[in-house]
Amino acid sequence: MSMIISDECICCDVCEPECPNSAISMGDEHYWVDPKKCTECVGHYDEPQCIEVCPVDSISRDEDKPESHEDLQAKFEAMAAGR
Repeated sequence: MSMIISDECICCDVCEPECPNSAISMGDEHYWVDPKKCTECVGHYDEPQCIEVCPVDSISRDEDKPESHEDLQAKFEAMAAGR
């Protein structure tokens, strides 16, 4: 599943540079996560780095977009191969 950033985001700018897939960008009011690019850091780290660095706990897994570890690994591999 992709990560999701809630309205509680304070736009502190710490999550965006931590994302190894460049899936996080600034939206109209706060940061948001592109679900097509988010692998929950699978292929890079053991835990999603955005959750690790968020000072206000405004980032969580998007339960509406479930993906298995295998799905996330396949997405990582496809992006790494440039597909």
